[in-house]
Amino acid sequence: MLIRRERPGDAAAIDAVHRSAFAAHYAPANGDRPETAARLPADPPEVALVRQLRDNSAWMPTLSMVAVQHDDVVGHVCLTRAGIGPFPVLALGPIGVRTDHQGGGVGSALMHAALGAADALDEPLIGLLGSLDYYPRFGFVPGVRLGIVPDEADWTSHFQVRPLSAYEAEITGEFRYADPFYEL
Repeated sequence: MLIRRERPGDAAAIDAVHRSAFAAHYAPANGDRPETAARLPADPPEVALVRQLRDNSAWMPTLSMVAVQHDDVVGHVCLTRAGIGPFPVLALGPIGVRTDHQGGGVGSALMHAALGAADALDEPLIGLLGSLDYYPRFGFVPGVRLGIVPDEADWTSHFQVRPLSAYEAEITGEFRYADPFYEL
């Protein structure tokens, strides 16, 4: 497996990764009424989110990475510009792995690549909303431990941060994602 920067020709494959990775989260539940199923999005919101982020000033092409196996894109992660007051920081997400490649270390490899790249660029911190069981293995802690809270109070329980080498304790306050995160 190779982790490399996203290339312009990867967009459709990245859409397919997130469609595969997140489709089950948005599928109609057994017993849902047809009108409920009809209101579900054709694509998971993560597909549109990546597209919208690419067109936003927060997009950082050097921090959008794909996992490739045998010339096939099987995973994707991106980091975008975010802020905590006057401090520029990064937001992670979405991260996705095609369902036929989950459980084989692709997600972990993407996480390690993203963390290493951000640290090498002297970024101080990465924030994300995500599983309290998965992300701590990569050094993420609840943001409130460091005095960092999301600007949407409902997100506090799953908001986590990962300080990097350039992190300084004065970086505290409200975490703000790029605008496309609020347009989902």
